[in-house]
Amino acid sequence: MALNFPNPSRSYDPSRHCVCFWGYDSSREISFEVDRAVLSNLSPELRPDEPAVLEAFDRHRDHILELARGLYSRSRQNRYTIS
Repeated sequence: MALNFPNPSRSYDPSRHCVCFWGYDSSREISFEVDRAVLSNLSPELRPDEPAVLEAFDRHRDHILELARGLYSRSRQNRYTIS
């Protein structure tokens, strides 16, 4: 079965400066985090506050999910960092 993202939930982790989200391969949950630096590259005007970071994630969700699928297709792990 392929990796999918049926749950649009995401959260900001201020201690690690990243947005966390989850995908699923069958019943297996896969954790992802995307660095704020990646989001800054996608949205150069990004402010450092949580609402702005989450909004940037949402605006670029499709691209970020494609990056996540690419990482997962190369090696099947339970946790990934997109940086």
